[in-house]
Amino acid sequence: MQNYGKTFQLWRAAAGSEWNEYTNHTFVEKLADGTLPKENFVNYLIQDYVFLIHFSRAWALAITKAETLEEMRLCATTVNALVNEEISLHVKLCAEEGIEEADLFNATEAMPNLAYTRYVLDAGHSGDFLDLIAALAPCVLGYGEIGYTISKKEHSSAYSDWISTYSSEEYQGVCVDVGKLIDQAVSIRLGENPAQNPRWHRLTSRFLMATRLEAGFWQMGLDI
Repeated sequence: MQNYGKTFQLWRAAAGSEWNEYTNHTFVEKLADGTLPKENFVNYLIQDYVFLIHFSRAWALAITKAETLEEMRLCATTVNALVNEEISLHVKLCAEEGIEEADLFNATEAMPNLAYTRYVLDAGHSGDFLDLIAALAPCVLGYGEIGYTISKKEHSSAYSDWISTYSSEEYQGVCVDVGKLIDQAVSIRLGENPAQNPRWHRLTSRFLMATRLEAGFWQMGLDI
């Protein structure tokens, strides 16, 4: 397992079996062994494109919530990675299926997608930088863990573009940087023993809810 920072390890452990249900979901297993029907994968890509639009806005919101220039820079770098790299993967893969980007942008947002993206954005609008980053973390770091884990074992080449994107040195580097950002932000605001801070429970709860919503997103991909 990759090292994405101390805070992530604590939140991941607190999520318990629900983290495993997300990162080892049946959708992920089928994607890895190549048995996921193409129709399900394409539907997931369409919904994930819509998700990434809102997710990029949430990371842009994090820039306005930041308290240091370094936090602003790391959040801006993440927005760039989402808008110019990760979204581009979805555009490329959907284009291969005859779906144009205009159709992706105007796709109807499924309810599990809407619930997840609005939860994250609400965390940012109603809370501070830590509230938002706790809700954002499961997606960024969970995909990094999934991509890395799949790449280290025998897997099908059916969805190799997706797997290689999230297991790549570039994406893993984003995950490491985000992990450092979280650790630094927690240290600045909660001190060196954050678990003793009254806010810790709420932040852990935000991470857990986002983890549940991630698992629901995978299930949406299976239930078309």
